[in-house]
Amino acid sequence: MIDLEALPHLPGCYLFKDEEGGVLYVGKAKDLKKRVSSYFQKRDHDPKTENLVRAAKGLDFIVTNTEVEALLLENTLIKKHWPRYNIALKDSKRYACIHLTDEKFPRIRLARKRVGGGDYFGPFVSARERDYIYEVVRKTFQLRTCKRMPKRACLRYHMGVCSGPCIGNISVEDYREKVKRAASVLKGNIRELMESLETEMRELAAKQQFELAMELRDEIAALEFLQEKQNVERQKKHDEDILNYLVKDNTVYLMLFKVYKGTLEDKQDYVFAYGGDFLEEFLVQYYSENEPPGELIVPEPLDESLEDFLAHVKGKKVKVTVPKQGEKKELLDLAGKNVEIGFFGDRKKLEALQQKLSLPKAPNVIECFDISHLAGTSTVGSMVQFRGGRPDKHNYRRFKIQSVEGIDDFASIAEVVRRRYTRLLEDGHEMPDLIVIDGGKGQLSSAFQELRKLRVRVPIISIAKREEEIYVPGLKSPLPIKKEEKASLFVQEIRDEAHRFAITYNRLLRQKALIS
Repeated sequence: MIDLEALPHLPGCYLFKDEEGGVLYVGKAKDLKKRVSSYFQKRDHDPKTENLVRAAKGLDFIVTNTEVEALLLENTLIKKHWPRYNIALKDSKRYACIHLTDEKFPRIRLARKRVGGGDYFGPFVSARERDYIYEVVRKTFQLRTCKRMPKRACLRYHMGVCSGPCIGNISVEDYREKVKRAASVLKGNIRELMESLETEMRELAAKQQFELAMELRDEIAALEFLQEKQNVERQKKHDEDILNYLVKDNTVYLMLFKVYKGTLEDKQDYVFAYGGDFLEEFLVQYYSENEPPGELIVPEPLDESLEDFLAHVKGKKVKVTVPKQGEKKELLDLAGKNVEIGFFGDRKKLEALQQKLSLPKAPNVIECFDISHLAGTSTVGSMVQFRGGRPDKHNYRRFKIQSVEGIDDFASIAEVVRRRYTRLLEDGHEMPDLIVIDGGKGQLSSAFQELRKLRVRVPIISIAKREEEIYVPGLKSPLPIKKEEKASLFVQEIRDEAHRFAITYNRLLRQKALIS
C-alpha cells in the first residue's frame, strides 16, 4: 500500500517496490510529496512509467538535507539494488584501462574492471590507441608484466623490455622512479616529463655517466614519437564532453563526444527506454563512474543541483554550456548528426522488415529464440533482444531447459517462449514488436501455440537454415523474401546472435558438468 500522505515536502530519494519488497525504481526529488504524487495524478505517462506505476505496490523514502545529497544517494541506491525500471548502463561496453599495480615492484597490465589497488588510466575506447600506448610505456620504462615474479630472468629481460627486478637487476627505488615516469605519461604529462628527462640526461652526461644518459636519451626518443602519435599539444587547456540525443518511439538514442584539449578523441553511444528524467539519471550514473570534464556541452540547461553534483564528483566547478552559435554549437550539431547516422541507419533495416512482413509499424523491439544442446545433453535456450536495430545485451536472457528430456527442439522452444512471456505478463512489462524463432515450421508452430495459450498477440516468424527461408503462421510456404534482401539479412543477423548466445551457454554448462 502506498501512503502518499506520509511523504514530506522535503528533498530526498524514493523507492518503488513490488509485492515481495523488491526495489523496482529509485528516484530523487526536490519535494518528495509533489514528485511521487505526480506519478498517480498524471494520466499521460510514457509506457515505461505506466508499467512502473502498475507494478508498484509499496514505497519507501529517505529524506536528505539538499537535492545534491539526494543525487548522490540516488546513485548509491541504484548501484546497490539495480532496479529494473532505472536505465542500465551495464549494457554499455566495458572499455579497458591501463593498470599500474601497487606491488613492491608494480607491474603494468590491461584491466577491464577496476579491482584491486594501484592506479588506473583510461578507459580507452580505441583498442588500437590503448595497445599502442601500453606497448610504448611498457617497453620504454621496462616494466614487468608477469603475474608472479620468476626466480630467474625471462625472455622479456633478455630482449631488453623488462628491467629484471626478479633477479635484483634494479633497486626498488630506481624501479619506482620508472613507474612514476610511466604514470606521468599515462596522465598525459609527456612534455613536462620530457623536459625533466632532458635536464637529467645533460647532468648525467656532464658527470660522464654515459650509459645512464643513453638510457634516458632512448626514453626521450620514445616519448617524442608517442607525442607525435597522440598529438597531445592542444590549443585548449581543458577537456570537453559534448552530449546530444534524440527520442523516438519511447526510446532514447544518446551520443557522447569526448574532446581532449580541443581534439575529438572518441564517441560513446547509448540506447535506453525513455523516462521523464532520463537525462539527469544518465548524467548521474555516467559521471559517478567517469570523471566529469572541465566543460560539459549539452542541448538544454541542467538543474543547479545537477551542476553541484558534477562539481562534487570532480572536486571543482564544471562549466555547463548550452551553445546557440559558434564552434561549440557546431560540435553539438555534429553529435546530433551522429545520432541520426549512427542509430537511424539501422532504421532502414527495420523499415525493410516492416514492409516485407506487412507489419503495422516498424519492429523497434525484436526478440529471437534459439535452442542449443549436444546430443540431447545440457539443453539450453537463448533469447536476444534487438532494440532500434541494435543488440540490447542488457535484455538478453538464457534458459536451462527443465521440462524436456532428450532431443526435442519443438518442446524446448515451447518452454522458453512460455517462460519468457509468462514472466513479462506477470511483471506488466512491454511486449516486443516482433518475435523470431530459429527453425522451420515445426518450431514456429510450437512457439505460436504457446503465445495463443497466453493470449499474447505479437507478430511471430521463423527462419530456417540452409536457404534462410522465413515462415509465418498459417502459410505452408515460406514468404517470397530472397536471402540476399535487406530484410532477410537483418533477420539472419538476429538469428546468428541468438545462436551464438545459446552455444556460449551450452558450453558453459558442459564445462561445469565436466568439472563436477
